[in-house]
Amino acid sequence: MSVPETLEGERASCAGARSVVRSVLMEVCCGLPLNTARRLRDDALLVASELTSNALQHGGGVTSFSARLRGDALELRVSDRSRDVPCTSRPERGRPGGYGWMVVQRLSSRLGIEIEPGGKTITAMVALP
Repeated sequence: MSVPETLEGERASCAGARSVVRSVLMEVCCGLPLNTARRLRDDALLVASELTSNALQHGGGVTSFSARLRGDALELRVSDRSRDVPCTSRPERGRPGGYGWMVVQRLSSRLGIEIEPGGKTITAMVALP
């Protein structure tokens, strides 16, 4: 298990989350075949982007983001100000968006949601090859 790289407050943006994920995965990806490393990186970046953008759009803002290697997975944790649990809804035809939570579910090997007094934390585990 590695020490998490964490972003707090205003630094906890989609771009900041992607930067943290790239940094955490750098060592892991060096030892992998190029296609495998790219797939892992792309999946992890997409999960981080979806979680942070959903927190910004639906959760009252990101309060923290962290990423670390944990056993056989990359652990991504995103906290926001809402206690509402994400739900899978049918995207509306002709309207952009609506697929984020489904993407997170599809690309994560495990998901957890902790409801806290000031909001919630979603933990997504992206399996390492």
